[in-house]
Amino acid sequence: MNSQRWVSRLGFLLGAVGAAVGMGSIWRFPYLAAAGGGFAFIAVFVLACLAFGAPVFIAEAVLGRWSRHSPPRAAGVIAGRFGDSALWDVVGWTGSIAGFLIISYYTMIAGWVLAYTWYFLSGNYARGPPAVVAKFHAFVADSRAVSLWQLGFFALVAVVSARQLNRGVEWANRWRAPGLLAILLVLVAYSLATGDVARGLRFAFAPDLSRLTSVVVLGAVGQALFAMGVSAGIIIAYGAYMPVGESLQRSVTAVVGSIFVVSLLATVVIFPLMFHYGLNPAEGPELVFQVLPIAFAEMPGGRLIGTLFFALLALAAFTPSIGLMEPWIAWLSERAGLRRATAACLCLGAGWLIGQGSVLSFGHLKDWHPLRSIPRLAGLNFFAVVDFLAANLLMPISALLVSVFIGWRMGKRIPEGELSGLSLRSRRLLLFALRYVCPLGIAIVLVVGFSR
Repeated sequence: MNSQRWVSRLGFLLGAVGAAVGMGSIWRFPYLAAAGGGFAFIAVFVLACLAFGAPVFIAEAVLGRWSRHSPPRAAGVIAGRFGDSALWDVVGWTGSIAGFLIISYYTMIAGWVLAYTWYFLSGNYARGPPAVVAKFHAFVADSRAVSLWQLGFFALVAVVSARQLNRGVEWANRWRAPGLLAILLVLVAYSLATGDVARGLRFAFAPDLSRLTSVVVLGAVGQALFAMGVSAGIIIAYGAYMPVGESLQRSVTAVVGSIFVVSLLATVVIFPLMFHYGLNPAEGPELVFQVLPIAFAEMPGGRLIGTLFFALLALAAFTPSIGLMEPWIAWLSERAGLRRATAACLCLGAGWLIGQGSVLSFGHLKDWHPLRSIPRLAGLNFFAVVDFLAANLLMPISALLVSVFIGWRMGKRIPEGELSGLSLRSRRLLLFALRYVCPLGIAIVLVVGFSR
């Protein structure tokens, strides 16, 4: 039984927002929206957050608070109370493993961000498209340098996670939110003052459903689950620290609202600048490191804006990384009786070591395909395999299992106190979504994602 609790009633809310609003909202959302035709993608994303993300979020929070155990044990403990099999632990294991795989490469990308923050702060950044692209490729191919930047970022995360829940995780979420918002608003003001606002905002927000395709829909649903911070064990872990009576309605509204606001503000930052400098905002993952630096090098005050932008991304990556470590710190503390500091160090070491496979995937092992015997995965290197297994397989499976366990297996067994803040009508809608809407939608995403 976990005895730790958030020190304030805002603790869970801030933790959930901190886990959800990360690089996925600031970096991933804009280029996916651009590739998906702007408005069409954004509209489906909003609906997916409400129809799929919000119900799974509430279900995971209930699972954590009701069990008061770490994610890998939460569902099994609850099932045992009703004489059901402890094999329901698979609900938490799938998400926790997905989260651990994600943090092994998420911190690598965060290491890139730290390095680029330093490049712009020190003035050591490339100018002109060929030089910008060459610098990025040279940097990611330098496995030793990338590994050290990743270790530096990972160590910062571990230092905060090693402290007590209230002096570490909750403290980090308290100061990170205003810092991230302040930098984002400065960048929004700059973009609106200097960018091609008319074209950028028209592309993003002008209704045009002609570009609505099955690929856009699936991408938006996947982004909704990714952005909500669900299916990685984080919300279950944070829910276990949640005080009785904390409103789930308020929490999920705050998380969904924060994701919408930050994602749309990031879009307002990037699209006007991209159109102003004749760049393509749908460049994909390369947008941040190979496209935006071209604009930063040309624009007035670009060194400062570039520094602020990459500092923003570093802040965005920080608390989600803390959240991704928490399921394993909680499990090691619970099962092995380890101190938080020891558990955090073990997570740091294991995550960093596994992450070296992803680091080398951009260097010496870029042409190594570890699962070449499996047709669907034959062309993927180590980094791509880990990303595929986590995002396309384990996370959807976790969301599906959570929906089935809470919606079907537990259903009306859930005590009313664990659904605090939800009206009778909201509870009925929640069970309907978990029983029918979420399983169907997530199953489609899972099948199509694996078959593509």
